[in-house]
Parts: sequence; structure tokens; C-alpha cells
Amino acid sequence: MSKARNSIEDLKTIDANFAAKAKLTKSTTAPSSPAAGDMWFDTTPDVDAMKVYNGTAWKLMSAFPFAATGGAITTVGGYKIHTFTSSGTFTANQDATVEYLVIAGGGSGGGGQTFAGGGGGAGGFRTASIDVTDSAITVTVGAGGAAAGASTTGIDGGDSVFSTITSVGGGGGGRQSVNAGRVGGSGGGGTYNGGAGGAATAGQGNAGGSNTGGYGVGAGGGGAGAVGANNSSSNGGAGGNGLASSITGSSVTRAGGGGGGQEGGSVRSGGSGGGGNGGRQNSTVATAGTANTGSGGGGAGAGNQTSGAGGSGIVIVRYAV
Repeated sequence: MSKARNSIEDLKTIDANFAAKAKLTKSTTAPSSPAAGDMWFDTTPDVDAMKVYNGTAWKLMSAFPFAATGGAITTVGGYKIHTFTSSGTFTANQDATVEYLVIAGGGSGGGGQTFAGGGGGAGGFRTASIDVTDSAITVTVGAGGAAAGASTTGIDGGDSVFSTITSVGGGGGGRQSVNAGRVGGSGGGGTYNGGAGGAATAGQGNAGGSNTGGYGVGAGGGGAGAVGANNSSSNGGAGGNGLASSITGSSVTRAGGGGGGQEGGSVRSGGSGGGGNGGRQNSTVATAGTANTGSGGGGAGAGNQTSGAGGSGIVIVRYAV
């Protein structure tokens, strides 16, 4: 019996010493004048939980901060930022609300024939906030439309997807025999003899420009911030401008439309944010939309030239830390 009593007393002493060293308090009232790292077992009925003092408040030890994996991770201005330049997975440790920027791949410009091609439309541009759960979320980054060869309509960009958010790929530019621009996040530019600009997806971009008839030049592809320009007589149209976002901590413009192709006039530039320039007959090759901006490629110049490819898209997610 003496040995048992001694063992109990020893355990009480150990427990008391541990509590004193760890500053662990068991009560219904929070300790006064706590220091960061102090622990308190709150014995309040229906609570019965361990808490730790973080320097300003008592927090449940089970209340872990939100965190996630996936993409290239940076921390800027109090935000954790996940940037996906290719497809991947975003995995959160708990439910939360995050901000996103989802841009689809841009469309390529229309290929050249006797006459020039229209500029490619920018990929759909969507940005807002969304609730995520503690699960793996597949992230898809849309590819830009491949460059269109001679006598080929521009190729649409691929969709980008994050959770329930889908941004639609940019529409390809028109060509001589199929002169209307294609529908997309932003529409492709029309070309020869009155080709209409492709329509945009509501809330994601703008329509491509149209050919005003009788001229063998391309109109500009639509951008996230503006419609593609129509041709002006024998001069093609410039690509529509993109939109700026500060989700990475600094303002960056993306998703510009591709410039329309030319016969002999001045080269038509792509829209701000990475739109490719249009080509010109026998002298200037159309350029591609900038990678990971979702910008459209330039329309091919007249004379069986190749257009500029669309730029690939991007997905960016951020949350406060």
C-alpha cells in the first residue's frame, strides 16, 4: 500500500512540475498576463479544449492556419500566391475562400491566301473569389492555338479551368475562304470581303473586329479589355487591348488580341498584354501571342503565309496569410 501511495504522489509531483514548466493552466478562466506559447486547457462545460496563446489571443490548438500546395508558390504583401503556368493540382488543408485569375489560351491568327488573315482572339479572362474545400482541385491551363498554315482558319485556344471556373479559349482568326472570325473567350478577327468578327463569351472578353468589305486585310482579334479594331480601308485592324490584374502584387496586363494581317500596308500591332502582331505580304511574318498571357496570335500576311500562334493561358490563386 505504501508503494502505491508513493507512486500516486510521484505522478502528482511530475504533473505539477510539468504544468509549471510548460505554463499549462487547467481552469474555466484564461490565465492572466500570458506570454506567447503558453497553454491553457479550458475546462468550461461543452468546451474542454486545449488552447495556446499566440501573443494576442487564445486560439484552439486544432485551429491550424489555412495552407495549400500546387503551382509555383510565392509570398507577397501578406498573400500566398500559387501560379500555374501548366496544368497541375491545388490542394488545400481546409475550407476557405481564395481569389483567382483564370485565363484561357489565345486563338491563333488566320492563315494567309491571296489575302491576309484576321487576328486571333484572347482567351477568356475571369477573376473573382471562390470557396474551396480541403481536397485536391485539378487545375487546367489551356494551350494557345497552333499557328495556322496557308489557307487555314485560325485555331481556337484551349480552355483553362480552376474548380467550377472555366475560361473559354480565344477564337481563331478568319481566312480568305472562311472569312469570319471564330467565337471564343474573345472573338477572332474577320478578313477579306466583309468577314465579321467572332463573338465573345459573356463576361470573359470582347468580340473580334470586322472587315468592312472589299479589302484583303484582316481585322484585329478581341482582347479582354477591348474589341478588336476593324480594318481602315486597305489597312488591317489592331488587336484589342488586354486587362490588368494585381493578383500577384503588381499590376500586369494580359490577354491582348492579335493584330490583323496585311497586304502592303503598315503592320498592325497586337493588343496590350501580349497580343501578336499581324504579318505583311512578302516582308513580315506574323508573331505569336506571349506565352502564359492568353493573348491571340497575329493574322498572316497575304501571299500564303503562316499566322502567329496563340499564347498559352495561366491560372493564379492567392489568399491572405
